[in-house]
Amino acid sequence: MDPSPIQHLIESQVLTVAKTLESQIDDEIAALDRLDTDDIEALRERRLIQMKKAAERRKHWVTIGHGEYGEIMVEKEFFGVVKGSERVVCHFYRENWPCKVMDKHLAILAKQHIETRFVKINAEKSPFLAEKLKIVVLPTLALIKNAKVEDYVVGFNELGGTDEFSTEELEERLAKSHVIVFEGESSVNNASRAKAKTRSVRQSEEQSSDSD
Repeated sequence: MDPSPIQHLIESQVLTVAKTLESQIDDEIAALDRLDTDDIEALRERRLIQMKKAAERRKHWVTIGHGEYGEIMVEKEFFGVVKGSERVVCHFYRENWPCKVMDKHLAILAKQHIETRFVKINAEKSPFLAEKLKIVVLPTLALIKNAKVEDYVVGFNELGGTDEFSTEELEERLAKSHVIVFEGESSVNNASRAKAKTRSVRQSEEQSSDSD
């Protein structure tokens, strides 16, 4: 028995509605695709600008001595250093074992935190600064931001009271004074893991080569 005209009409209307909805959905998807592309392009442009600025900032830091643990040989150089960098960690030292321990850790952190200038100065040869900044116990770290001493790390009292403290412990202490950029995970640990991963890959390659 042939379908009734009414059934044909209903099927035709359903088909028309379905095609209309499909066309609308296609238009919406196309619009979203265009929007996503524009958004991605805008984000990409912003990211490129940020990366360029970061690279320029890093280049400037390296030019003025960031990334290395240096020594201020003359007192008057201290003022140029603290005015030239937003963040400075200055180690007032003398030739003794505790200060050498501090040197070891600061040399590591200087490479990991290029945003901060790490320097040391012989306190016994810098009487004016030692008196002005009230440096008594050695080692003492002067934590400087925007040319002002914001905080001190005096001796090892805040580092467990022992010379066996870790670089990570010192890193966390400096972060508390916001003299380094620290996002909750040690950059020292990250560097160690990266080196360990590189060694692991090399060892795997060597073992594969030997088995061949």
